Amino acid sequence: MIRGALLAALIGAVAAPVQAQVQVASGQGAVLRGLDKLNGQTLDGELFSGGGRALMGLEVELADCRYPIDNPTGDAFAYLTIRESGKPEVLFEGWMIASAPALNALDHSRYDIWVLRCITS
Repeated sequence: MIRGALLAALIGAVAAPVQAQVQVASGQGAVLRGLDKLNGQTLDGELFSGGGRALMGLEVELADCRYPIDNPTGDAFAYLTIRESGKPEVLFEGWMIASAPALNALDHSRYDIWVLRCITS
């Protein structure tokens, strides 16, 4: 909770002046990477906005993926909801930023998930 409040405060403090300079667009989806910390296996997966899929042992839902209009390969940020497979409890819900995945990260003992980029076409 504290990390989420800190992230919101940081984005609010920084985003207001930046919003006037950087325009963003929503992508059709996002490319995510999952890591199994026990065996070192990684898996990349595409998710489309409004949809979900299993990635590693987690269920991931994507609400939106945004990117700078003038730099589509630039800094993507995606709104994700993550649950353990077969369980209703939410492990993570919020914005993940591709260039700073640790800023607002999934806190799970076995798996990591992070955003690589938005799907723009």
